[in-house]
Amino acid sequence: LFSVLQKLKGAPEKEFRIVLLGLDNAGKTTLLKKLASEDVSTITPTQGFNIKSVASNGMKLSVWDIGGQRKIRPFWKKYLENTDLLIYVIDSADKKRFEETGQELSNLIEEDNLKAVPVLIFANKQDLVTAAPASEIAEGLNLHMYRDRDWQIQACAALSGEGVQDGMNWICNTIVNKKK
Repeated sequence: LFSVLQKLKGAPEKEFRIVLLGLDNAGKTTLLKKLASEDVSTITPTQGFNIKSVASNGMKLSVWDIGGQRKIRPFWKKYLENTDLLIYVIDSADKKRFEETGQELSNLIEEDNLKAVPVLIFANKQDLVTAAPASEIAEGLNLHMYRDRDWQIQACAALSGEGVQDGMNWICNTIVNKKK
Protein backbone atom coordinates (compact mmCIF):
# COMPACT_ATOMS: atom_id res chain seq x y z
CA LEU A 1 0.00 0.00 0.00
CA PHE A 2 2.81 2.38 0.93
CA SER A 3 4.58 1.90 -2.41
CA VAL A 4 1.28 2.31 -4.32
CA LEU A 5 0.60 5.59 -2.51
CA GLN A 6 4.10 6.82 -3.28
CA LYS A 7 3.70 5.97 -6.96
CA LEU A 8 0.38 7.81 -7.03
CA LYS A 9 2.05 10.83 -5.46
CA GLY A 10 4.88 10.56 -7.96
CA ALA A 11 7.57 10.34 -5.29
CA PRO A 12 10.17 7.76 -6.21
CA GLU A 13 10.82 5.23 -3.47
CA LYS A 14 14.47 5.43 -2.52
CA GLU A 15 16.24 2.20 -1.72
CA PHE A 16 18.97 2.55 0.89
CA ARG A 17 22.17 0.54 0.53
CA ILE A 18 23.36 -1.28 3.63
CA VAL A 19 26.52 -3.37 3.75
CA LEU A 20 26.56 -6.22 6.27
CA LEU A 21 30.07 -7.27 7.35
CA GLY A 22 31.83 -9.17 10.12
CA LEU A 23 34.12 -12.14 10.58
CA ASP A 24 33.11 -15.58 9.33
CA ASN A 25 30.65 -17.34 11.64
CA ALA A 26 29.50 -14.09 13.29
CA GLY A 27 25.90 -14.66 12.15
CA LYS A 28 25.60 -12.23 9.23
CA THR A 29 23.61 -14.52 6.93
CA THR A 30 21.38 -15.69 9.79
CA LEU A 31 20.67 -12.04 10.59
CA LEU A 32 19.90 -11.25 6.94
CA LYS A 33 17.57 -14.24 6.61
CA LYS A 34 15.82 -13.24 9.84
CA LEU A 35 15.33 -9.70 8.46
CA ALA A 36 13.86 -11.17 5.27
CA SER A 37 11.56 -13.47 7.30
CA GLU A 38 13.23 -16.55 5.82
CA ASP A 39 14.01 -19.91 7.42
CA VAL A 40 17.20 -19.74 9.50
CA SER A 41 17.47 -23.46 10.25
CA THR A 42 19.86 -24.15 7.38
CA ILE A 43 22.65 -21.63 6.91
CA THR A 44 25.81 -22.26 4.94
CA PRO A 45 28.92 -20.05 4.94
CA THR A 46 28.66 -17.23 2.42
CA GLN A 47 31.05 -17.70 -0.47
CA GLY A 48 31.01 -14.23 -1.99
CA PHE A 49 27.86 -12.28 -1.16
CA ASN A 50 24.06 -12.33 -0.76
CA ILE A 51 21.76 -9.41 -1.51
CA LYS A 52 18.26 -9.07 -0.12
CA SER A 53 15.73 -6.30 -0.32
CA VAL A 54 14.23 -5.78 3.12
CA ALA A 55 11.31 -3.56 4.09
CA SER A 56 11.52 -2.02 7.54
CA ASN A 57 9.51 0.84 9.02
CA GLY A 58 8.19 1.78 5.58
CA MET A 59 11.68 1.95 4.09
CA LYS A 60 13.22 -0.24 1.41
CA LEU A 61 16.70 -1.46 2.32
CA SER A 62 19.06 -3.24 -0.04
CA VAL A 63 21.25 -5.33 2.27
CA TRP A 64 24.55 -6.73 0.97
CA ASP A 65 25.83 -9.63 3.08
CA ILE A 66 29.47 -10.25 2.21
CA GLY A 67 31.42 -13.29 3.37
CA GLY A 68 33.76 -12.84 6.31
CA GLN A 69 36.40 -15.48 5.63
CA ARG A 70 39.93 -14.13 5.85
CA LYS A 71 40.55 -14.64 2.10
CA ILE A 72 37.44 -12.57 1.20
CA ARG A 73 38.02 -9.61 3.57
CA PRO A 74 40.49 -7.79 1.25
CA PHE A 75 37.58 -7.48 -1.22
CA TRP A 76 35.19 -5.85 1.29
CA LYS A 77 36.23 -2.35 0.23
CA LYS A 78 35.03 -3.02 -3.32
CA TYR A 79 31.44 -3.16 -1.99
CA LEU A 80 31.50 0.06 0.07
CA GLU A 81 30.75 2.68 -2.59
CA ASN A 82 27.42 4.51 -2.07
CA THR A 83 26.82 2.79 1.27
CA ASP A 84 24.18 4.52 3.38
CA LEU A 85 24.86 2.47 6.51
CA LEU A 86 27.23 -0.25 7.70
CA ILE A 87 26.06 -3.16 9.84
CA TYR A 88 28.96 -4.94 11.51
CA VAL A 89 28.17 -8.26 13.21
CA ILE A 90 30.24 -9.65 16.07
CA ASP A 91 30.03 -13.12 17.60
CA SER A 92 29.75 -12.06 21.26
CA ALA A 93 30.69 -15.56 22.44
CA ASP A 94 33.94 -15.81 20.43
CA LYS A 95 36.19 -13.83 22.77
CA LYS A 96 39.36 -15.25 21.17
CA ARG A 97 38.54 -13.26 18.01
CA PHE A 98 37.61 -9.91 19.61
CA GLU A 99 40.99 -8.40 18.75
CA GLU A 100 40.74 -9.59 15.13
CA THR A 101 37.17 -8.33 14.69
CA GLY A 102 38.09 -5.02 16.32
CA GLN A 103 40.97 -4.55 13.88
CA GLU A 104 38.73 -5.34 10.89
CA LEU A 105 36.11 -2.84 12.10
CA SER A 106 38.78 -0.20 12.67
CA ASN A 107 40.12 -0.74 9.12
CA LEU A 108 36.60 -0.35 7.71
CA ILE A 109 35.93 2.86 9.63
CA GLU A 110 39.01 4.40 7.98
CA GLU A 111 37.84 3.58 4.42
CA ASP A 112 37.15 6.69 2.32
CA ASN A 113 33.83 5.27 1.06
CA LEU A 114 32.61 4.97 4.67
CA LYS A 115 33.51 8.49 5.84
CA ALA A 116 30.72 9.65 8.17
CA VAL A 117 28.60 6.57 7.32
CA PRO A 118 26.60 5.45 10.38
CA VAL A 119 27.51 2.07 11.87
CA LEU A 120 25.31 -0.42 13.69
CA ILE A 121 27.24 -3.11 15.52
CA PHE A 122 25.14 -6.17 16.26
CA ALA A 123 26.62 -7.98 19.29
CA ASN A 124 25.17 -11.30 18.14
CA LYS A 125 24.72 -14.65 19.88
CA GLN A 126 23.61 -13.08 23.16
CA ASP A 127 21.57 -16.25 23.74
CA LEU A 128 24.81 -18.15 24.49
CA VAL A 129 25.97 -18.26 28.13
CA THR A 130 29.53 -17.36 27.12
CA ALA A 131 28.46 -14.17 25.30
CA ALA A 132 30.07 -10.92 26.41
CA PRO A 133 27.57 -8.11 27.05
CA ALA A 134 27.29 -5.43 24.36
CA SER A 135 28.61 -2.77 26.76
CA GLU A 136 31.81 -4.77 27.35
CA ILE A 137 32.28 -5.23 23.59
CA ALA A 138 31.72 -1.50 22.97
CA GLU A 139 34.38 -0.67 25.55
CA GLY A 140 36.83 -3.25 24.15
CA LEU A 141 36.37 -1.90 20.61
CA ASN A 142 36.78 1.73 21.80
CA LEU A 143 33.55 2.66 20.04
CA HIS A 144 33.47 5.93 22.01
CA MET A 145 36.41 7.05 19.82
CA TYR A 146 34.18 7.13 16.71
CA ARG A 147 33.10 10.76 16.85
CA ASP A 148 32.80 11.38 13.09
CA ARG A 149 29.63 9.31 12.65
CA ASP A 150 26.53 7.98 14.37
CA TRP A 151 27.03 4.51 15.80
CA GLN A 152 25.09 2.10 17.95
CA ILE A 153 25.84 -1.29 19.47
CA GLN A 154 22.83 -3.58 19.76
CA ALA A 155 22.76 -6.87 21.64
CA CYS A 156 20.92 -9.51 19.63
CA ALA A 157 20.37 -13.20 18.97
CA ALA A 158 19.86 -13.57 15.22
CA LEU A 159 18.46 -17.12 15.53
CA SER A 160 15.56 -16.02 17.72
CA GLY A 161 15.41 -12.46 16.39
CA GLU A 162 15.77 -10.96 19.86
CA GLY A 163 17.16 -7.41 19.61
CA VAL A 164 17.12 -7.41 15.80
CA GLN A 165 14.09 -5.13 15.46
CA ASP A 166 15.61 -2.65 17.91
CA GLY A 167 18.64 -2.44 15.62
CA MET A 168 16.44 -2.02 12.55
CA ASN A 169 14.53 0.79 14.27
CA TRP A 170 17.85 2.55 14.94
CA ILE A 171 18.86 2.09 11.30
CA CYS A 172 15.63 3.59 9.97
CA ASN A 173 15.69 6.51 12.41
CA THR A 174 19.33 7.21 11.58
CA ILE A 175 18.75 7.13 7.82
CA VAL A 176 15.71 9.43 8.14
CA ASN A 177 17.65 11.90 10.30
CA LYS A 178 20.64 11.79 7.92
CA LYS A 179 18.36 12.69 4.96
CA LYS A 180 17.23 15.89 6.70
